[in-house]
Amino acid sequence: MSSPVLDGRQRRHLRALAHHQKPVVQVGHEGVTPGVVAALDQALLTHELVKVRVLGDDSDLEQLGAELAQATRSALAQSIGKILLFYRPHPKKPRIVLPRGEAGEEEP
Repeated sequence: MSSPVLDGRQRRHLRALAHHQKPVVQVGHEGVTPGVVAALDQALLTHELVKVRVLGDDSDLEQLGAELAQATRSALAQSIGKILLFYRPHPKKPRIVLPRGEAGEEEP
């Protein structure tokens, strides 16, 4: 399974869905550890859309987000403050329906 690629419309849709969600996974001062990757991977399998809170220094937030996205084969949908938003559809039964790219119609 490869990482999903999101366009602007899909990112906006995911941000709207995640607006009221609380962070499920926290990245501590050690950064990306195997435990953090495993926790995010399991949360993505359960929820498809997961907020991650980053504790400590946020100077390399974009790099940390890219590293987590690559390790979990997910897409980084948003990075704001110390919160990262990741999306990965369920491999068998996806629950989140993304709008299509150019046409703007929702997938069946």
